[in-house]
Amino acid sequence: MSITTKRFASKNNSFSPKYLYNLNNKPMRVRTILFVILAALSLYSCKKQPVISAESLLNEMINREALAQFPDPAYTLRQFSSYDRATVKPGEPAWFANWDRSMFLRTDSRNGRKEYVMYEADGPGAIVRFWMTFAGENCGRGILRIYFDNQEQPLIEGTALDILSGTLLTGSPLASSVSDSTKYEMRGHNLYFPFPYAQHCKVTYESENIADAGAKTSGEAVYYNIDYRTYEAGTKVITYSKETMDKAAATIESVQEKLKNRDRRMNGLETDSLIASRKIEAGSSMSQTIEGSRAIRQIRFKVSPEINPQALRTTILELIFDGDRTVWCPLGDFFNTGYQLRKSNTWYSSVSPDGNLSCWWVMPFQKSCEIKIHNLRNTEIEIQEMKLISSPWEWRKNSMHFGTSWHQYTNLKTGEMKDNEGNGGPFDTNYVDLTGKGVYVGDAITLFNTVYAWWGEGDEKIAVDNEAFPSFIGTGTEDYYGYAWCRPEKFANHPFIGQPDGSGNFDPGYTVNIRHRGLDAIPFNQHLKFDFEMWHWTRATINYAPVCFWYMLPGGKTNISPDMEGAKAKVALKRSDIISPEIRNGKIEGESMVPESISGGRFRYQNDVKKGWSDNMQIFWTGAQASDKLVLSFDSPEDVATEVVGHFTKASDYGSFKIKLNGKSSGKVIELNHDSLVLQNISLGKVQLNKGQNKLEIIVVKTGSDPKKAFFGLDYLEIKYNNPK
Repeated sequence: MSITTKRFASKNNSFSPKYLYNLNNKPMRVRTILFVILAALSLYSCKKQPVISAESLLNEMINREALAQFPDPAYTLRQFSSYDRATVKPGEPAWFANWDRSMFLRTDSRNGRKEYVMYEADGPGAIVRFWMTFAGENCGRGILRIYFDNQEQPLIEGTALDILSGTLLTGSPLASSVSDSTKYEMRGHNLYFPFPYAQHCKVTYESENIADAGAKTSGEAVYYNIDYRTYEAGTKVITYSKETMDKAAATIESVQEKLKNRDRRMNGLETDSLIASRKIEAGSSMSQTIEGSRAIRQIRFKVSPEINPQALRTTILELIFDGDRTVWCPLGDFFNTGYQLRKSNTWYSSVSPDGNLSCWWVMPFQKSCEIKIHNLRNTEIEIQEMKLISSPWEWRKNSMHFGTSWHQYTNLKTGEMKDNEGNGGPFDTNYVDLTGKGVYVGDAITLFNTVYAWWGEGDEKIAVDNEAFPSFIGTGTEDYYGYAWCRPEKFANHPFIGQPDGSGNFDPGYTVNIRHRGLDAIPFNQHLKFDFEMWHWTRATINYAPVCFWYMLPGGKTNISPDMEGAKAKVALKRSDIISPEIRNGKIEGESMVPESISGGRFRYQNDVKKGWSDNMQIFWTGAQASDKLVLSFDSPEDVATEVVGHFTKASDYGSFKIKLNGKSSGKVIELNHDSLVLQNISLGKVQLNKGQNKLEIIVVKTGSDPKKAFFGLDYLEIKYNNPK
């Protein structure tokens, strides 16, 4: 008897009774019939069962359509990291503990050597993202080993830097370090090459420079984040090996080329384009609708390269898929540039200085998509061109709608000076809460920092499906976004991560960080909560606006409502847009003044709750030498002749200074040298203040205890007039 499998299945996969006969047209016995049916089903099932391999994962990485469908086979994503193990319970200071270096799972002794275990997990699974950075002598030169399926010998062995960002395994961009303009030892090292395993995987690091696991101050510091998938039991996974690498050589080369060239995968698609351009009046909107079962493949906007920054924030993109609004986002934030045009080019989006903003997230819908552009400004805006390319899409039960959540923490107070035990008032900010079934696929942060200190010491905390403790706790904001050591240097040409602007990392200024996900996308079945610690080293007021990207099955919800107030808030282009330099209640804080110029030394804001300074902060000028000059400005609400009193800090390393206010000398040298730290009020005499800007000049006369430098500290100026405005 010869019966082929396909004769049993109709187009809808049901069985037709006419085929339940043997070749002699005689009814078969029931047992034989059942046997044949089960065999056919088994063959059909085996044919459909996917096999996970390095090659299949690489192909998935560059398949944008894959993100728009809930994963099959299903997997969970988790993370191993060197986060501070004192982080145990919300509500305790240690929840924000920051000794996140050289924290390992345990120490193994193998063949006379000490191996620190960073990662260990049972399969079937795959490592899909690997980030590390180091500090200390010969840092990163230790040996990284990866063991598969309980084998005694590692299949991957070499220095960490050669493996993660060198060429030992693969090349850029799958293995890379950022930024190219940062000293190599201060870069983040990112490996996106996937390592599948059927049974088990362990990663260790060996270095004689590590003082001890969890050592806080001495020896080599090792920081790591490793994201990995765990598949459902029974999923067939081909473990990484030299043979699989050899077999996948052509795929690896192809994927590398496509990632480098940002292959947009539009060839061969049956596409339609919707093109529009128009001016949108103040408070008005424009809209377009696409009908049918389709998927948006590209959205492109062309705006003027001289576009007003406020317009990038107050022009809102809204997308409604099948009657459900899932995108409401300022135009610039949607394309990961914030409210200033900053060049970037990732796998999913790009921004060019000439005003082209594009994205290639695949956005499917079953019946219709409505695109709306809102102008929240009180002036007209011009969209020079809007182009949407869509193609047919077969909507299936695992197809998902694309979504974006945006909001701004405007004038966010960051707490006081911090320590690594978590004191000083750090707190968690919410990026997004998602309820439903879907996949989290990326985010970006746009912020304006107002002090001379790092803003991003905080860690991501991502909890999946209402778990009691987050699956993801990292080692710092810059580590999450792929770079390291708070570095301000730009990088904007990696397929999955970027810092188009880092000007605000150490100084008052603007910063944009991007992380898009491919293989490291996070599935959730019920709920995903993404918090990020606001762990600014010192007290500051900042604007902080996260945008999140996700897919969910129809009916999914986000906790972020359209943030009209945040979108309309004045964007910060300079520090004084957030910190007013105007006299208020008869005084102007030193840290509220605008530093106009400095001829030598270093200008900072010093934050300490124990010193007795007003608002716990003073301006702090360090390393100045004789004749160096610092010029500050502040605003007065009126013209007035009044006495001005300076509230100064005195200490042993402070010097002596001449003070001029609007060109008039105080008439005496201000002596700030003292054997202990004290605060003193010193009159600067009667001064004519001008309505608007006034200038305070500080000139070094003599250094303090160190003949090569002088310290200067000013808490605030007190204005001695009545009924101040």
